[in-house]
Amino acid sequence: MPKNLQATTTLHNGVKMPWLGLGVFLVEDGQEVIDSVKAAIKNGYKSIDTAAIYKNEEGVGQGIRESGIAREDLFVTSKLWNGDQGYESTLAACETSLKKLGLDYLDLYLIHWPVPSQGKYKDTWRALEELYKDGKVKAIGVSNFKEHHLEELIKDAEVVPMVNQVEFHPNLSQKELHEYCKKKGIQLEAWSPLKQGQLLDDPTLIKIAEKHGKTTAQVIIRWDLQSEVVTIPKSTKAHRIIANADVFDFELTAEDMDAINALNKDERIGPDPDEFKKV
Repeated sequence: MPKNLQATTTLHNGVKMPWLGLGVFLVEDGQEVIDSVKAAIKNGYKSIDTAAIYKNEEGVGQGIRESGIAREDLFVTSKLWNGDQGYESTLAACETSLKKLGLDYLDLYLIHWPVPSQGKYKDTWRALEELYKDGKVKAIGVSNFKEHHLEELIKDAEVVPMVNQVEFHPNLSQKELHEYCKKKGIQLEAWSPLKQGQLLDDPTLIKIAEKHGKTTAQVIIRWDLQSEVVTIPKSTKAHRIIANADVFDFELTAEDMDAINALNKDERIGPDPDEFKKV
């Protein structure tokens, strides 16, 4: 169980990935994202998660540089957008992301969505394998892949994905997918762990939070960690960034965990990965 904000999980290739990081989805490029990244790093965060489609990679890179922390002490993730899938276009898109971030390498690069209707994610994966072999990326993975997408990918892959980042929160706990990923040695990672704030008033979570003297957000993040799921809550406010990391001084009981697990409704706020094809 992670003991502090610097605690890491070891991916199947030996790379160490922080259990908790900052997500910057919908954080505006420029000063907003620069300040968010700097606030996170200043308060002990080592992991920053962005994506080409967030259009804030330049600001993330600026925040990293202004933080004064050595590059090798940070874990930076970005993601390939749907319209860039395909072998050659993936290689080019990764170069663009690195250039915008001002980095020589990424710690983790993910295929953002499977977009099965395009039929390109296997070619895309070959490009990620090449980037991995060339050292441009320390670890490679996917995002929003269901079991059958992973099965199809792994069939022809030389490298099994190290991470699968998916929508994961108490109303969508994806138990079967989580078990499948564990069997394959794929680390599950949560996006939108707080269901974009929709779970903060849930009575069950409020009751558990009051018992521990914590906020509902902290209880959800703790539930992620105790479920062995990497998590990247997003915030632009320094006090919330600090609060989201204040989850290492308490432990949810087995009864708490069962009560939170019982909140599952298989309810998404994001699109279904089988159907989503925006480019």
